[in-house]
Amino acid sequence: MFETIEYEASGGIATIRLNRPEKRNAYNTRMMNELVAAFDRSDADDDVGAVILTASGDVFCAGADLSGGAGTFAQLRDDPERAALRHGDLWRDGGGVASLRIFESLKPVVAAINGPAIGVGATMILACDVRIASDTARFGYVFTQRGLVPEAASSWFLPRIVGLSRALEWTMGACMVSAEEALEAGLVREICARDELVPRAHEIAGRFLSGSRVAAALTRQMMWRMAGAAHPMEAHRVDSRAIAALRASPDTMEAVAAFLEKRQANFKGKVSDDLPDIWSDGAHPKFY
Repeated sequence: MFETIEYEASGGIATIRLNRPEKRNAYNTRMMNELVAAFDRSDADDDVGAVILTASGDVFCAGADLSGGAGTFAQLRDDPERAALRHGDLWRDGGGVASLRIFESLKPVVAAINGPAIGVGATMILACDVRIASDTARFGYVFTQRGLVPEAASSWFLPRIVGLSRALEWTMGACMVSAEEALEAGLVREICARDELVPRAHEIAGRFLSGSRVAAALTRQMMWRMAGAAHPMEAHRVDSRAIAALRASPDTMEAVAAFLEKRQANFKGKVSDDLPDIWSDGAHPKFY
């Protein structure tokens, strides 16, 4: 049972919903841990081919839960639910724990931002593959107004999505970004009326269900991880390992047979059992 989120799966799509509407879905340690657990669940379920991340109520996420007062962030180090985040004298950023778990998802992730997304609400979504927003959404990169810096690995994600200059403007200027500006910058792919948002997210997520689940999972890993590659030769090596791993797989042979027979392919490969490991060269950096 989850306390701060809801999880449901149907028709090949898992929906993860931030669910503290009375707190404007403010992010706390429990939500962080439950988001990690929810993505663990979607990864382990071979019936799930895509994930939608959204929220209850009128707000997607109001940012960190500041109910602890002026010492909210200082008190985090005493939170027993964060004990596993300590490495020596350094504590991992809690927003980054969730965003990196989304980054590692084996299933495509669509963010359906139903309203204002502030702070960690505006950064956790950056690891999703597709972002759509309601016409009531806005994005608050207000960290400098809180005496903080952008978190959730957003210094890696945000410039890759909207460009370095725009990312600097939004974060150093503590900007509230409208849905229209977010669309123009490429942060979101489209804007919908609120009552159309989740159905549209399902329509987009459904596109990821027609192909091989194993190939989709590997493609997601390859695209995201090669975003930081120093040279295209790194991508060529990864491509070559992936093609070698898949070319004789049952899904690939079924796809060729289906093409020749002019029918839909019936893919049976399971991410839980059949996903090849092509990352033996250290693609999972450790936290130091």
